[in-house]
Amino acid sequence: MTSEPAPPPESGTAPELTALYKVVARQRAELDRLQDLAATSAVLERAKGALMAVTGCTPDVAHEELVERARTGNRTLIEECWITLGALRPPPDRTADGTGSAEESTPTGTGRARSARTASWGTPAAGTDADSEMLARLGRALVRVGSPRELAVCLLEHLGPDVGADAVMLYGLRPDGGLELVGHAGVDETLAAQWDRIPPLSGVPALEALRSREPRWLEDPATDRTRYVLVADTAERWLSRAWLPVPAAAVALGVLRRHDGPFTPHQRELLRAVARLCAGRLRALDSAQEPASEETTDTLRAVFDALPGAAVLLTPLRAATGEVEDYRIDAATPQAVDVLGRTGRELVGMRILECYPSVAGEPLWQGYLTALSGGEPYEGEPFAYHEIVDGLPETATYSVRATRLGGGLLVTWIRHNHSTRQEQRLADVQRLGNLGWATWNLATLEVIWSPQVYALLERDPARGPVRLQQLPDLVLPEDAPALSRAVTELVGAGQQFDVPFRIRCASGVRHLRIVAEAVADPDGKPIEVHGFVQDLTALRNAELALVESERANLLQRGVLQAERAMAIRLQHALLPLPKAAVRLAGLRVEVAYLPAQSEIHVGGDWFSAIELPGEDALFVIGDVAGHGIDAVATMAQLRFTAKGMVSTGSSLTGALARLNTLLLHSRDSNTTATIVLARYDPEGHRLVWAQAGHLPPLLLRQGEAHYLDRPEGILLGASTSPAYESAECRLEPGDRLLLYTDGLVERPGEGLDVGLARLARAVLADGSEETGSLEELLAAMLKGERRDDVCVLDIRVPLREA
Repeated sequence: MTSEPAPPPESGTAPELTALYKVVARQRAELDRLQDLAATSAVLERAKGALMAVTGCTPDVAHEELVERARTGNRTLIEECWITLGALRPPPDRTADGTGSAEESTPTGTGRARSARTASWGTPAAGTDADSEMLARLGRALVRVGSPRELAVCLLEHLGPDVGADAVMLYGLRPDGGLELVGHAGVDETLAAQWDRIPPLSGVPALEALRSREPRWLEDPATDRTRYVLVADTAERWLSRAWLPVPAAAVALGVLRRHDGPFTPHQRELLRAVARLCAGRLRALDSAQEPASEETTDTLRAVFDALPGAAVLLTPLRAATGEVEDYRIDAATPQAVDVLGRTGRELVGMRILECYPSVAGEPLWQGYLTALSGGEPYEGEPFAYHEIVDGLPETATYSVRATRLGGGLLVTWIRHNHSTRQEQRLADVQRLGNLGWATWNLATLEVIWSPQVYALLERDPARGPVRLQQLPDLVLPEDAPALSRAVTELVGAGQQFDVPFRIRCASGVRHLRIVAEAVADPDGKPIEVHGFVQDLTALRNAELALVESERANLLQRGVLQAERAMAIRLQHALLPLPKAAVRLAGLRVEVAYLPAQSEIHVGGDWFSAIELPGEDALFVIGDVAGHGIDAVATMAQLRFTAKGMVSTGSSLTGALARLNTLLLHSRDSNTTATIVLARYDPEGHRLVWAQAGHLPPLLLRQGEAHYLDRPEGILLGASTSPAYESAECRLEPGDRLLLYTDGLVERPGEGLDVGLARLARAVLADGSEETGSLEELLAAMLKGERRDDVCVLDIRVPLREA
């Protein structure tokens, strides 16, 4: 394409052709503008690099300086850039005392002193005059550098005396995230070839420096080998290394030394200044690269548009060293597609590593280079490639052929086994889904079944398929009428159907389903039927099992509810509750019993409060382990036995021992229970009590609440030879004593001590009035669902004798 204006349309030219000429003219003008902009940008970057090399300033400061000079001199920016580049000259002679003149390094000869320039352009590159002089020499040398390889040689020459550098390596960041050796000095070519490319691994110092934009100082070989992947870590290795990111460039500068020891703070600062100094030159080198090939003509692209298969025409893009960095796509067939789904002319002008990033460093990439350099076509082995098909990721197998065409490459590739793979997928779907497809041609009477249909219907393939109207003959007689009606409506009116049916096979009855639709001619008459048959046997069996399970659950629920109702009635009959507080041996006694809120369980909590012969009072509270009728029956047995033994003169501890023996010899010898027995003497106001694994009573006296110390006693049914002891306390007027079961204090997920402390606080808050009620106390203690029964005996000593 040239920048000549488009010829004017001849008289009589169609309006469309005139508009086309205008579009071409605008495109050519835009191309000329872009070419001028590219040329201007290249010169601008070179001039900025020169100023950065001489002064050590940043790219932004260098650009501002060039703009200011152009404005002051009434020149254009491009003119000022050429003047700046032409003003570069070798360093002036030294004075007798070894120092240069104050105006020696001003590139335009303006006579400004070095210190003044430094103050106006930014901070110095390093902290001493010797460092500044070295950087100035390096900057002047960098101006004449023409490639990254020459840059590495120049750096080694200048860094050797000051930093002790024995080798310099420059790594550039590749599009795939790995590293490529773009320049080196002090490293033999064999070693450089071995470390030419580094994949994007973790632990690579150069790559970490680029990612974090911070230097990496490797000064302890033993430690560094455990932390990093070291470049060229051979027997003649470098014992100390430094990797620094070059500002504003995807390049890492490596300085390698054969002697060990840390880099001094002065050397580190100097190397940072050198990295900043290299930034402008690397940008200038990168901007100076221009495409080496001409634009592909529209005729060639039209030829590619008509070619079958997938093919692209590539032009190599080379680095300053001559090495191929990438390829530009100059033409592509419509079948060519990249990883993002772009096809044909959408790929023209793009880079190979943009369209197919995973080929970098692969054998295919080396094959391109072989075909480009040797002239022999390259034919690669079939390989797997990840692509996007219909918006979904897919792995396909390809073979590639690359042939040199002029200065570029013609690359073609073939996708293998596409149809075979689709057939395999269809077969897998039929097998895994227990279905098969079928086609009936109503005009030619041709019938085609997939192999899975024969398997589902257990029909020998040698017998062939059956016609659509003969399908009802294959099913159980009771299902045939529904299928016959559906077939008749489909053939006559084209009405789609979905009909379940059953067949008898060797394994029993199989549940199937057929879905079919008709394809009609222009007159609306069905001419072909497409459908599929699916096996629903497993689904039907699962549905029947679910129905049976629900029926069993309902039956079990009814049994449990009946058992609970019976247990509740039995519990109410055996454990009647007084409707109000009662007077017993001069004490006011109130009882509360709250069953668990579970729909099924009925617990074994129980109590007794009776007057004994001799006007003493007996208080009992207990809890049988378990729920249901068995727990209620055990509760009744213990309740009446305890009352009878104490009433006939047994001691409390003796009664507990006999109750333990009774429980051990009951029908369920594994049943256990807890109990508190308390006997009150009204004449001496003495309370004697014993317990078997039960929670201690709570005593409220004169505004203080504390739990009585429990005498020894293991729960009933736990031991064949238990030991029980009794304890005694005196009840005073105004005292309040609570006997309770564990349902009052226990909560899921918390310790028992927490519940006991909560009960003590609730009793204190409830007060100790003689006419108090248990309702407020229970409301404070029982919040949310109750998982266990609650039984409470509230015993109060009146302040005055009745």
